[in-house]
Amino acid sequence: MHPAPHIKICGITTADALEAAMAARASHVGFNFYPPSPRYAATGLAARLSAQAAGTLTRVGVVVDPSDETLSELTDAVGLDALQFHGAESPERLSQARTRFGLPVWMVLSVASASDLERASAYVGAADFLLLDAKTPKGALPGGMGLKFDWGLLAGWKAPLPWGLAGGLNPGNVAEAVRRTGAALVDAASGIESAPGIKDPALIAAFCAAARSA
Repeated sequence: MHPAPHIKICGITTADALEAAMAARASHVGFNFYPPSPRYAATGLAARLSAQAAGTLTRVGVVVDPSDETLSELTDAVGLDALQFHGAESPERLSQARTRFGLPVWMVLSVASASDLERASAYVGAADFLLLDAKTPKGALPGGMGLKFDWGLLAGWKAPLPWGLAGGLNPGNVAEAVRRTGAALVDAASGIESAPGIKDPALIAAFCAAARSA
C-alpha cells in the first residue's frame, strides 16, 4: 500500500474553486503566473486567494522562464510556499532562484520518452521537487492541455528527487495513475474543469476522493 498522495489543484482563479479544493482536502494549490494561460492569475487576485489558502494549503506559484524582477514582484505581492518552474530553466537558474528567494523550487520535466526522465538527475541539488508532465506539441502552451504520457516509462525508474505526477489526470484515471506509478503527489488542472480555466467544484471533489481511494 502506498501512502495517500498529496493532491495539487493547479490554476485556481476564483474563491469558489479554492473553497472547493479546501473542502475536498487537497494539500496544494497552484497559482498560474503565465499570462498566455487560460488559468492566469494576476498578482492582486493571487494575493487574495493566497491569503484565503494560508495555513490550509501549500501555495505554489507556477512560472515560465521568469526574470528575477518578475519573481521579486510576485513573491513580494503573493504569499507563496514554493516556486514551480515550467519553462526551459537550467539547474543553475533554479539554484540561483532558490538562494535569492528562499523558497523551495519545483521543476516540471516534460516527458514523452525514457530519455526525458534521464534529465531529472541534472536537477539534483538545484530543485527540491520534480513534477513529471506530458510534453505538449511545439508551439502549444506548456501544460494544462489534458495530455498524459506513458506511465509505463516510470516502471523501474529510480527517481533522484521527490516527485509528483501531472499531465491529463482527471477523476476517472487518477486512482489508476497512483496505483501504477506510486506518485507521492498528483496534480490536476484541465481534468477538473468544465471549460478551459473554469474549475468545477464537483470534479475537484471527485478527483481528491479518487486520488485518496488508490
